[in-house]
Amino acid sequence: MYKKVLRFYLWATLGLCTEIFFTAFTDLFNAISAHRAPDWSLTGHTYVWMIFIYGAGSVIFPFGHHHLKGFHLLLRIFIVAIGIFVIEFTSGFILDKILGRCPWEYSGPFSILGYIRLDYLPAWMIFAYMIERADEVFDKMAGTFED
Repeated sequence: MYKKVLRFYLWATLGLCTEIFFTAFTDLFNAISAHRAPDWSLTGHTYVWMIFIYGAGSVIFPFGHHHLKGFHLLLRIFIVAIGIFVIEFTSGFILDKILGRCPWEYSGPFSILGYIRLDYLPAWMIFAYMIERADEVFDKMAGTFED
């Protein structure tokens, strides 16, 4: 049991930290691109709901990764990124129905119903690579605990 809780915590923490860095640097890039004064505090943000969404990766990813091991790296991370889109869309839809709105509410030409942004594919592919590497470390860390 400790092993599963630790893996959930590690996945949630990785996701939250990555999202905070991503939003901080995306806001900085957008301000510079729009010739606005950048916010050098690099304040990023996330949502408490994301703890459960990223933590769910501790269950979902290892199952899918096991089936993708023989594939080329680029194909693997592309498939995982598509899986992330599915999870992001589904969780956004569910939160929208429960809360009356999706917390991240994307807009623009690459947005699908405000739940996902297709132009984030490269970022999700980078994240897919990160979680592939991190999961190996998480396995070693969690392996020190007995169920």
